[in-house]
Amino acid sequence: AIGTLGSYENFLVAVVLGGVIQLIFGLLKAGIIGYYFPSSVIKGMLTGIGLIILLKQIPFFVGYIQPKGEGMFVGVINSISNISIGSTVIGLIGLGILILWSNVLSKKGKFFNIIQGPLVAVVAGIIYFIITSSGSQYGISASRLVSVPVPDNLDSFLGQFSFPNFSAITNPEIWVVAFTIALVASLETLLCVEATDKLDPHKNVTPTNRELLAQGTGNIISGLVGGLPITQVIVRSSANIQSGGRTKLSAIIHGLLLLISVILIPTLLNKIPLSVLAAILLVVGYKLAKPKLFIQMYKLGWKQSIPFTVTVLGILFIDLLYGIG
Repeated sequence: AIGTLGSYENFLVAVVLGGVIQLIFGLLKAGIIGYYFPSSVIKGMLTGIGLIILLKQIPFFVGYIQPKGEGMFVGVINSISNISIGSTVIGLIGLGILILWSNVLSKKGKFFNIIQGPLVAVVAGIIYFIITSSGSQYGISASRLVSVPVPDNLDSFLGQFSFPNFSAITNPEIWVVAFTIALVASLETLLCVEATDKLDPHKNVTPTNRELLAQGTGNIISGLVGGLPITQVIVRSSANIQSGGRTKLSAIIHGLLLLISVILIPTLLNKIPLSVLAAILLVVGYKLAKPKLFIQMYKLGWKQSIPFTVTVLGILFIDLLYGIG
């Protein structure tokens, strides 16, 4: 869309309009659509997303830097012959910490539930980067680390914001992109809401129309300050559930911590090896696409297993909305 509309500022107009359209969807009570998707399709969507997370993180885990435009499957194949020892070592250490934390230490006491395994893995990654020289065999180069902008002062921080070019609002292509954003974000959100509610051990039910109103409001604000379109995403939601999050407050604190981190500690964030973050996401992906789920769906018979399999394959080989369609 950014390429089609000619500039990022034009694209932001479409994001704002997409948010307005989502508000209208919410007021028209369109959130009910999410309830009509079969559970086998929802499970297929979760599994497909889990497999995509696993496949996309393998190159990061072994320290392979993918060229722009390289496909997911090609990236996995090429990463096998382009392993970086430093990234792989700390990736494996991080993965070991996560498995030890979730399977053993979390059952040993309250301390191991308050301090989460992913945080320990990230701290271990930073320490590993600091004590190893980037030029050595076991070191990690800057291209294999997190990279966020480091503002020098308040002016340079505020200079990172972009604003919509509302003079382009009469361009019909902007309206096409706006409707596309609204439809894709709304459908993806409603499906992820359904999936999240199924994952939730406490069986909370998300009010879907309020979710659309919130998404619309969020996209209007995001577009006005130069942000990308926002949508409910299963990765954060499942990580939240796995960490014991219960209420909306966890999402609010998550956002505040992100903002504080980018303002106060960008230099420290830029010392985090990508392979450690990949290890965390490998665990998230595995929990979404456990092998026993495939066996369980097969045993339920073809009426459940065929929609499940078609959804998974469609998501893997085409994209999310095609797979669900």
